[in-house]
Amino acid sequence: MDIQATKLELLKIILENENREFIQRLAEFIKKEESDFWNELSLSEQEEIKKGINELDNNKRVSYESFLKKIS
Repeated sequence: MDIQATKLELLKIILENENREFIQRLAEFIKKEESDFWNELSLSEQEEIKKGINELDNNKRVSYESFLKKIS
């Protein structure tokens, strides 16, 4: 089944369904799927991730063992 047919089938199921709980759970699922975890991070968390990616891009890697020593 192609994507358009699947969408139409889902739409038909939703329109024919009178179960409020089902519709509410479906709406919550869709909203959750639309949200991007990046936007839920604080600015400092985003900066740390960007810093880590930049370090990896510049071959600044740390062994797992030395990382464990650093955080313990």
